[in-house]
Amino acid sequence: MSESSMPLQMRRVEFDPAPELAAAREEGIKRIVNAFGDPAWLVTRYAHVREVLGDAERFKIAPQGLARLPGAPEMTPEQLAKVMAGNLLGVDPPEHTRLRRMLTPEFTIRRMRRLEPRIKGIVEDHLDAMEAAGSPADLVSSFALPIPSLVICELLGVPYEDREGFQHRTSRMLDMAVPGDERLMLQFEARAYMENLVTRIQADPGEDLLGMLVREHGDDLSTDELVGIGGLLLFAGHETTSNMLSLGTLALLRHPEQLEALKKEPERIDATVEELLRYLSVVNSGTTKAATTRVELGGQVIEAGELVVCALPTANRDPELVADADTFDLHRGTPGHVAFGHGVHHCLGAPLARMELRIAFPELLKRFPGLRLTDNPAQFRSSHIIYGLSSLEVAW
Repeated sequence: MSESSMPLQMRRVEFDPAPELAAAREEGIKRIVNAFGDPAWLVTRYAHVREVLGDAERFKIAPQGLARLPGAPEMTPEQLAKVMAGNLLGVDPPEHTRLRRMLTPEFTIRRMRRLEPRIKGIVEDHLDAMEAAGSPADLVSSFALPIPSLVICELLGVPYEDREGFQHRTSRMLDMAVPGDERLMLQFEARAYMENLVTRIQADPGEDLLGMLVREHGDDLSTDELVGIGGLLLFAGHETTSNMLSLGTLALLRHPEQLEALKKEPERIDATVEELLRYLSVVNSGTTKAATTRVELGGQVIEAGELVVCALPTANRDPELVADADTFDLHRGTPGHVAFGHGVHHCLGAPLARMELRIAFPELLKRFPGLRLTDNPAQFRSSHIIYGLSSLEVAW
């Protein structure tokens, strides 16, 4: 799929929004055709994106907006209801509030800190394997993809030996170059896998997150809801963080002065992670919204029922958020970015993602202080709904 045929909000040139997408921010609210071929309004400015994502009354989740994959046939009402059960990104309050309340305690910063030693161990194990295999290495397959996958497997209670299956399904489902009917089939395969896992956990709940939900909320959650929660967390828990690790490493290596600043002042890692999240914005857009009433936004009237798509990369590059927004500068830390979304659907796993990035980047640089790019160029995944790299060869 060519770059020009991609939905406007997905177009990138390496780290940056494509010129036509960046220009859309100067135009304000812009009429586009979304990934499903439907007319929609594209919201690109920081203040407007926060307003849309922060108002769950005037802007609600669009029907089929998350369950239906671009290019795939529409689902029947029965299929849609089954797929959307338990999907926090596909429902609004009060249903969203009910589901999120059960999960929030497991994703507090305090609870995440209990995982810190295990995450460090996972990172060190993969660095040991990289070192033993020798230089050069593909950072995606040897480091960036397996670490978040193993972390989310352990957190949820998913057998790690199943990782190749769910990694393959997720990658193909998110690739708009893959035919829509195949992506729909993969979605049903992913759900069947999680249904089987949930059935086993219901019979013998362990200490993992899904086991906790069965033990503590088994009477409040249907099997379909448990399957939806597990599927969303498995997908979101490895795909986004993985791409941040590989793309973030490339950004650091492409900005040697910033990399040196981090090495000299390792206490800047938290600010570095926030700046990488803002600068890279691997999630192209939040969930598609539908206006529930006539709204004026940035001087543009949006009628009730019309669709709204938010472009997170342009919002995070808005000069209203930070000065010189197209520059990567780890000294500022960028509080307030929308890389994790905003409002009630703000990413539940943000504390976990931040912890993984805060641990993995310094350990990688400490183990391989001479880490460098090879002559083989990085392969960008420009047709994927979650932006990132398919390969990144590094040497040391």
